[in-house]
Amino acid sequence: MIPPYRADHVGSLLRPRELLAARWRGAGTEELAAIEDRYVLRLLAQQQMLGLDVFTDGELRRSNFMSNFTDAVEGLDLDGHVVARNWDATKRDSKVPVSNVTGVVVSKLRQRRGLTSQELPFLMQRAPGAFKVTLPSATQFPAIAYKRGVSDAVYTSHSELLWDIVAIVKSEIAALAAAGVPYIQIDAPRYSYYIDDKWREWMRTEMGVDPEAALDEAIAADNACFDAARRDGVTLAIHLCRGNNRSHWYAEGGYDAIAEKLFASLHVDRFLLEYDDARSGTFEPLRFVPRGKFVALGLVTSKTPMLETQETLRARIEEASRYVPLEHLALSPQCGFASTMEGNILTEDQQWAKLERVVQTARSIWG
Repeated sequence: MIPPYRADHVGSLLRPRELLAARWRGAGTEELAAIEDRYVLRLLAQQQMLGLDVFTDGELRRSNFMSNFTDAVEGLDLDGHVVARNWDATKRDSKVPVSNVTGVVVSKLRQRRGLTSQELPFLMQRAPGAFKVTLPSATQFPAIAYKRGVSDAVYTSHSELLWDIVAIVKSEIAALAAAGVPYIQIDAPRYSYYIDDKWREWMRTEMGVDPEAALDEAIAADNACFDAARRDGVTLAIHLCRGNNRSHWYAEGGYDAIAEKLFASLHVDRFLLEYDDARSGTFEPLRFVPRGKFVALGLVTSKTPMLETQETLRARIEEASRYVPLEHLALSPQCGFASTMEGNILTEDQQWAKLERVVQTARSIWG
C-alpha cells in the first residue's frame, strides 16, 4: 500500500548562509562536504520536530534542482563558453532576452558517476523516517541545453538528445528503487510549456517542434523512467510547476489544456501540483486524476513570506475534494524553497513557519 504522506514538501530548502559562503569562496571538497553534512542533519532534525511525513536533505548538496544531473554527466558546457539565450516569459513579448543559460550540449553525453551518489548514502543512514530523493525530469534538458549550430553536430534533434538523457535517468531511478528508497520524485517544470500560449509558440518557433507531439513524447520519456522503478513499497511521484527561481515564475495557466492526457497517462502514484495563486487555474482539471492516485495540493506558496491561514487552506482542500476524494489528497508547498542555490526571497524562519502550517493543517484534516 502506498503511504498517503499527508504533510509533504517538494524537496529543496533554503541554504544556510555558511554553506552559501563556502560555495562562493570555492571551499575544498572535504570542507564543503563537512558543512553540508552538518546542515543536512539539522534540516532532518527540524523536519522531524515539525512532524513532516517525509524527509529530504533539502537538496543542500546541489547548486540547483537539476545539478545532480549536470554534475554527474559529461558533454555539457558548464563554463559559459557556449550559451543559449533564455527568454523572459513573464512579459507579453517573449522575445526579450533576460539571461544566458550555460549547460549547452557540446558532445555526446557520458555519465561519470551516479546522479545521487553524493546524496543517497548519507540519507539512507541518517534519515529519521521515510525520505524522498528528487531527480530532474529528462524532459528538462532538451529545451535549455540544445543549441542549433552546436548541439546538432552531436545530436540531430531534440528528440535524439532526450532519449539519451532518458537512458541515464532511467538507470538512476531503477537503482534508487532497488536500493529501497521509499519515495522517488521527478521534478518536471517543462510541462508548463504546454499550458501557456506564449511557450507553445516559443516551442514552434525557437525549438522547431510541434507542442502536441512534444507533449506525447515527454509523457513517454517520463514513463520509461517510472516504469524502470516500479516496485512494491516505492512511491513514484511527479512535481509539476510553472517555474521557481528567486521567487520568480516563467509560465502561467491552469492544467486544463493537458489534464486529461497527462493525469491519465503518467505512470505515477502521486502528483504534486502548484495551486498557490491565480496563475494556477481552478481545481476542475483534477476530475481527470484516476481513482486511487494521490494529489498533493501545493497551496502554500514558497515564493513569498505571507503565511497562509489554516482556515483558507482547509477551505481550498474541501473545494478540491469535489474532484479528488479527500482520502487521496495531501498538502504541500507549491514548489521547493530553493530550486536554485540562492533560494527564494524569504527567511529560513518563514520557510519553517510555512512547513509547520502544512503539518498543522494536514493533521487537523486527516489526523
